[in-house]
Amino acid sequence: MSEHKKHLYMTVFPNNALIASQLEPEQFGEHYTTGSEKHFSQKVIFAEIDINFRNPYFEIDKYLAETVEHPDGQPKKTKFICSYNVLENVPLSAIQKLYLVTTNGKVLPLDSSPDTNYHDPRKIRIYQEICPLDTLVASNIDHKEFGKLITTQKAKGAPKILFTQIDFDVDHFLESNKSNQIPHIDLPAVNPSRFFETISELKDHPEKVTKTISLGGILRDISYKFLKHGFWFACCDEIKYFPMPSVEELEDKYFYWWKFVR
Repeated sequence: MSEHKKHLYMTVFPNNALIASQLEPEQFGEHYTTGSEKHFSQKVIFAEIDINFRNPYFEIDKYLAETVEHPDGQPKKTKFICSYNVLENVPLSAIQKLYLVTTNGKVLPLDSSPDTNYHDPRKIRIYQEICPLDTLVASNIDHKEFGKLITTQKAKGAPKILFTQIDFDVDHFLESNKSNQIPHIDLPAVNPSRFFETISELKDHPEKVTKTISLGGILRDISYKFLKHGFWFACCDEIKYFPMPSVEELEDKYFYWWKFVR
């Protein structure tokens, strides 16, 4: 009997794939970022999927059977099952944990929990879609309504979505730039004038609930510390929330991870 447990992992950033592996989550994250000739040199986000999950879209049993140790007893690191339309075919109930990986391979586990955050209806929020879309969006609706909107429209949506919120004070930005001819913004790869126009339009036309800031995301360019609340998987009325630990908890329990993202 194998001494290496088999896992199903779904990467959601920078790509979306379903992967079988005999690595534990911490080893998998390290391998994906630093331990392979094909590693990705930026942050990585992946989820552990229920090993009993099955969908005819995926040949899971076939590839799990091929996920075996090497002749020298070393675990099979990755066996790709699918690299297209993955999240769309995975129910939220099968997503067990979410993992955030730093560029040097340190892994932070996140558990799901009910979203009990207070969402001020007067606030404009900046949402970063992560998978399968990659759009930066300004919106005056809360996370649950945003997730439902994106997963029930075809024009700018998807059947399922993973997104987060950027920790950015829109009101402060407007106030500090109201007399500037050339606005300044502390967000990478975002045109400040375009951003100012986008936010102003949402303010002036509250019947509009979303406005695209950029078709390309900024998750590659910002630290995890600039993400607010956590991460949401959404599918119509269903939502699964993975909160970020508090700064105090990060400094106390996960300092090995936190010190590399500040």
